[in-house]
Amino acid sequence: MKINILGAHNCESQQARFASILIDDTIAIDAGGVSPSLSFEAQQAIQAILLTHHHYDHIKDIPVIAMNYWLTETTIDIYSTQRTYDTLVAHLVNDKVYPNFFERPEEKPTINHTVIQPHREIQIQGYSVLALPVNHSGPAVGYQITAPDGKTVFYTGDTGSGLEVCWQNVSPQLLIIEVTLSNKHEEWARNSRHLTPALLKEELVSFQKVKGYLPKVVTVHINPFIEEEIGAELKDVASTLNSTIIPGYEGMQIEI
Repeated sequence: MKINILGAHNCESQQARFASILIDDTIAIDAGGVSPSLSFEAQQAIQAILLTHHHYDHIKDIPVIAMNYWLTETTIDIYSTQRTYDTLVAHLVNDKVYPNFFERPEEKPTINHTVIQPHREIQIQGYSVLALPVNHSGPAVGYQITAPDGKTVFYTGDTGSGLEVCWQNVSPQLLIIEVTLSNKHEEWARNSRHLTPALLKEELVSFQKVKGYLPKVVTVHINPFIEEEIGAELKDVASTLNSTIIPGYEGMQIEI
């Protein structure tokens, strides 16, 4: 399984993009940094986009990608919770802000949307996909993706503490998890349901207790204004747990 980190931050600039990952050039998870990261040809290779939740930095590129597919008379499969779909239709892809590609063209809409049901495993492009609820401000899910050869990644999307139920249902070789803020911002992180390195440590201790091992960890959704501080704190966590924890970055490629 080849994983490309298209976006690893919670802010956008020339150097930073919103969180998005691409699996085997075929399945994207979250759409905050897809279109500015890929050529038109690479975008056309994507067969499915999975959305973790309805916040803007995770759905931003859906109208742009849909336009690109519409212009080439192709379709894209998008999977999300009902809340995320409702947000897209109400605020982005609705013939007011941008064309409603859920209905255009009428004979074969550009976007083929499927509502995801948490805890129900489905097959997408030959991969087993399991959505699991996470603890964020508003309905959100993470995705476990299992390739035909059995290689598995779990991407939490945005989440706060309290992932023990998730750990009971996943067994990844790679965990891609958010760490948005540094330890001195713990109150802010708890209130907004995000993680700091210290809170990540608690979740990894929980993971090891439940599963008996620790996977390789890559962190995303990093606040770029305090990235060095977060990176130093993550090194301390990795040393304490004797584990591999790597801050993600745009263009990072991982093989599992």
